[in-house]
Amino acid sequence: MSTAGKVIAVTGGARGIGLATATALKAAGAKVAIGDIDPAAAPGAIPLDVTDRASFTAFLDKVEADLGPLDVLVNNAGIMPIGPLCGESDADARRCLDINVHGVMLGTKLALARMESRGRGQIINIASLAGVLPTPGLALYNASKAAVVAFTEAARQEYKARGIHICAVLPSFTNTELVAGTRSPRGQKNNEPEDIAAAVLKLIVKPRARAIVPPKFAPGIALGGLLPARVREASSRMYGLDKIFLDFDTAARKAYDERIRD
Repeated sequence: MSTAGKVIAVTGGARGIGLATATALKAAGAKVAIGDIDPAAAPGAIPLDVTDRASFTAFLDKVEADLGPLDVLVNNAGIMPIGPLCGESDADARRCLDINVHGVMLGTKLALARMESRGRGQIINIASLAGVLPTPGLALYNASKAAVVAFTEAARQEYKARGIHICAVLPSFTNTELVAGTRSPRGQKNNEPEDIAAAVLKLIVKPRARAIVPPKFAPGIALGGLLPARVREASSRMYGLDKIFLDFDTAARKAYDERIRD
């Protein structure tokens, strides 16, 4: 399989992982469209509110009218509120779940409606290692990405015999606005958005259930589910994960926090 000539839509494509993914796909010969709630942030972006069915439908309609039948949808749009659980508002919780979970579910359903009659297609949902590694100060995001991981796997099993591949990408810390004001886990180097883009390309060429970025974390993630809670918590403390999302630079994060709540 190849990305060349494929019609690929990327949500949240004006910044970060979405923009890097769209750029890499285009360089690989794909016909790429990006949608974003802030289309002015990237030339050629199409307005898209992933929480709104009419907006998402209009986005996919335009993609297909301009480029042809949709081959791949990359559900990338997402936000990451952080901080003490009781310091996050009900509005923060609703918005996080609306974008990160309902947006992925909605996009998946709308794409499936177009792909199923053709007997082919692919949906790639950008999840996170936060979906399998609960972390203090990240409860809302953890919950949303755990939902994406479970939803993607269930949908994958349901549609795999119908010629449609549904996959998840689980990145670790990545240098985008989402981690503004935080520090990296001890002894670890953050991903760059291009690393996630490369994983998406590999999934298009050779679909599989999930891709962890960086891949070296995959064995530890698999083993971690078998360990007692006290061992997992000790490991979290060793890497500083018990404090990273509770003790952060609020000034450095202010612009991002204001934008995701706008």
